[in-house]
Amino acid sequence: MVLTTSELISPCDAFSDVQLPLWLQTCLISRSGSPDGNGSPAPVDDTDLVCRAFQFAYDLHKNQCRASGEPYIAHPIAVAGLLRDLGGTSATIAAGFLHDIIEDTQTTGEDLEHHFGAEVRFLVEGVTKLSKLNFSSKKEQQAESFRRMFLAMARDIRVIIVKLADRLHNMRTLEHLSSDRQQRIALETLEIFAPLANRLGIGRMKWELEDLSFRYLHPEAYLEIEGLVAEKRTDREARLDRVIQILQERLGQLGITNAEISGRPKHLYGIYQKMQRQNKSFWEIYDIAAVRVILNSVDQCYRALAVVHDEFRPIPGRFKDYIGLPKPNRYQSLHTSVIGLTGRPLEVQIRTQDMHRVAEYGIAAHWKYKESGTSALAVGNDDEKFIWLRQLLEWQNDLKDAQEYLENVKTNLFDEEVYAFTPTGDVISLASGATPVDFAYRIHTEVGNHCAGAMVNRRIVPLDTPLQNGDIVDIITQKNAHPSLDWLKFVVTATARNRIRQWYKRSHRDENVARGRELLEREMGKQGFESFLRSEVMQSVAERCNYHGVEDLLAALGYGEITLTTVANRIRELARTDQEKDKGTIAQEVTTVARLPERSGHSQKSSRAPIEGVEGLLHHMAGCCTAIPGEAIVGVVTRGSHGIAIHRQNCANLASVPGDRLIPVRWNVSDEGTGRAPTYPVEVIVEALDRVGLLKDILTRLADYNINVNGAQVQTRRGEMATIALGIDIQDRAQLDRVFTQIRKIGDVMALRRVTNGG
Repeated sequence: MVLTTSELISPCDAFSDVQLPLWLQTCLISRSGSPDGNGSPAPVDDTDLVCRAFQFAYDLHKNQCRASGEPYIAHPIAVAGLLRDLGGTSATIAAGFLHDIIEDTQTTGEDLEHHFGAEVRFLVEGVTKLSKLNFSSKKEQQAESFRRMFLAMARDIRVIIVKLADRLHNMRTLEHLSSDRQQRIALETLEIFAPLANRLGIGRMKWELEDLSFRYLHPEAYLEIEGLVAEKRTDREARLDRVIQILQERLGQLGITNAEISGRPKHLYGIYQKMQRQNKSFWEIYDIAAVRVILNSVDQCYRALAVVHDEFRPIPGRFKDYIGLPKPNRYQSLHTSVIGLTGRPLEVQIRTQDMHRVAEYGIAAHWKYKESGTSALAVGNDDEKFIWLRQLLEWQNDLKDAQEYLENVKTNLFDEEVYAFTPTGDVISLASGATPVDFAYRIHTEVGNHCAGAMVNRRIVPLDTPLQNGDIVDIITQKNAHPSLDWLKFVVTATARNRIRQWYKRSHRDENVARGRELLEREMGKQGFESFLRSEVMQSVAERCNYHGVEDLLAALGYGEITLTTVANRIRELARTDQEKDKGTIAQEVTTVARLPERSGHSQKSSRAPIEGVEGLLHHMAGCCTAIPGEAIVGVVTRGSHGIAIHRQNCANLASVPGDRLIPVRWNVSDEGTGRAPTYPVEVIVEALDRVGLLKDILTRLADYNINVNGAQVQTRRGEMATIALGIDIQDRAQLDRVFTQIRKIGDVMALRRVTNGG
């Protein structure tokens, strides 16, 4: 289908089934010019692209309806209108019309490129991929969704701006969906899309997204606050009008006659947050309104600030200069709180016209690609606006644990900033409460790893000192210095925390490799184990688990980054595949795999007795090594009347036992339906950084797996790690490995081991 001027219907009546906004009507009318004398189309311009995109979307969506019953095309029109209000170029507005085309129709990316060019195709396909994101409760899937979103943003920030416009209009029409979907979409919007709008500096979107989410997540509180704000409207407007009049007169006396001064109530979700944070009722929250002063120059802003402080008494500690120290999203303004006419706090914001445009539209106020002529706004390494985005992209490689990645994402999106200076005057933005160690890692990983001390404002301070706005920080480094575990107690940025843990992970690599080797050897047995580790099969297993080599895999296994069950399953899968392909050499390499116990299978002979080979005989579990199902075991005929003791095959106490007293035994996997599997006592030792709630976090992880805790002892010493001895009841080795993996994911846990007296 080729769209020409003659095929594009110019009268707006042709679209009478949908209400067209005035701007689109004007666009269609201006585009409906006649072809030249030769009957060829008029030259293509920005208006042409926008109108053709609308016509294309209208033709493909005209038989579709939304949940509200209105024509579906109303949604693309609204999205395109929001992008136009943000100052988007024709390609961006066209993408707004077409953003659902690939997902909801048979149109392909090639079709879009043919009709509208590569730039529009790129934007539409980017939004389509984001539309398929499923923010479910499954942590792995949610983490992957975030990763894809941030990668798309790094390639072209317009993709997420189109997505934000799409989400905003969907939130405006959310009342037509079921209650469950309203809650799910509103929570997703409040947790991710509103903070993203804030990070991009698009204030008008952030406030509306938050208020709309608040409406569906806490409807009773929303209606109550909305009613109370409306109830106080008359008194509030009268007070604000008087303040505005005073400021207009005082500024006029200084020759500043072009000031735009307005009063506004704070958005409802902001009031609700303050009530929750300060544990106050609505009537105890005084500063629910603000006065905004918009001027022509920075000089006028500071002169206006002097007028405000001269006329009204300023509240100490409530002044913020975001003109001298802009926020990372380039927000600039002077903020001050003063005591108003009735003795109530009043916030005043002072900014220039350009600053106001950036505050409302954020990154969209720049649209850099209009000037550069490129089709994408990529994230540059020297662009301070996107430091937070680059950090999120870096963490994708550093963090393999989905839960930790998600926590870092949400923390980074929501954190307030503190601004400190390097000795050369460079501004470094950090999360509120950051310390010199956070500052050091923000400069460079090696600076953090070799940090030996810090000077703040030319005075030596402890490394756990919280930094304040305007501090000048000088990091003292030494070649032989290295991170301390104590740093994890006070650093607040995810970057610093991750780098410290990575250093310890690398510095204890040999220990982790040895632990991983031991775990795998227990699972597979000693016979042929060393040769199997050196085999091509094991190298393939490491690559299948996303590690470069076998040693890297063993280190990850010892550190708890990957579970023993996962490695064993990969070995079995590869062994089966290779045996089917080649019964010769490769099959000989994987003979060891046959000894791996199958987790999901059942023995041919089954009974209710947990151990085969001792039926009808007196037997007991040896207390020295506390064997559990899934571990190789052997029976020992004891002296006296104690019967047969069941030991792990690698129990150190077996070295002195004569061979004629050993009898072969094995675990019996009972058939399904015989009841709950028996449990076996296991004692574990956890070494961790002491903090409030540590034991509770560990017990919560155990409860998630229905693990019974039959004893717990905690020992703490000042300046040392806490030692927690736990007695737990375990069904088998696979369950123990899963539990260990979950406990190791707790950030403050430094070491975890199972206690055995005999090996």
